[in-house]
Amino acid sequence: MAAPFQFKEFTVQQDRCAMKIGTDGVLLGAWASINHHPFSVLDIGAGTGVIALMLAQRSSAELIDAVEIEPNAYEQCVENFEQSPWNDRLFCYHASLAEFAEEIDDTYDCIISNPPFYEDTFTSPEEDRNTARFTESLPFKELLQAVSKLLSPQGNFSAIIPYKNEEEFCQLATAENLYLNKVTHVQGNKKAPVKRSLLAFSKQKSSLEQTNLVIEKDRHIYTEDYKKLVQDFYVKM
Repeated sequence: MAAPFQFKEFTVQQDRCAMKIGTDGVLLGAWASINHHPFSVLDIGAGTGVIALMLAQRSSAELIDAVEIEPNAYEQCVENFEQSPWNDRLFCYHASLAEFAEEIDDTYDCIISNPPFYEDTFTSPEEDRNTARFTESLPFKELLQAVSKLLSPQGNFSAIIPYKNEEEFCQLATAENLYLNKVTHVQGNKKAPVKRSLLAFSKQKSSLEQTNLVIEKDRHIYTEDYKKLVQDFYVKM
């Protein structure tokens, strides 16, 4: 059974969730654009709820919603929200993104998503894990169409995806009138290829802010940039 993950200000239970706490989610939660003190936040494909919890810690947003389709992950997310210091601001919906987007009339100032992205033909025998991690369960086009509908005019949308999908993702975003404002390319170490892209979009065109982030100098020896990014969350670095 997966042990709870202890952050500085909250704990995440993950024993019933197919996808456990990983570097991608923590990176996104720490990096995501939350300019202009958002009133409302939406986490699409919440899993354990860790990213929404990180945004609750980072912001004064009064409304932090999450949507999760997989039943076990949904129940776990609700439990983690209820046990957190911000339980009065956090709410999780059990629905597909398409259902949620159709029913919700309001817009959000900040939307975040760590979407499923393994596009390979191989699928795991664990159905929950497949739902959590294979692109077919939430195609990028469907995600971006929903974001375009749900994002407020001045809002930000942040996501983490494989670097190899960045160009395709950005083209699909532009087709939905979402413009790339900020990108950070993530490497495990200086010699490793770029594996992940942290992307921030809005409905406003602006000059592109580009940075690189290297996680480790050596095995379990973290760079100052990475430590600075996650220092408010990890108990030990």
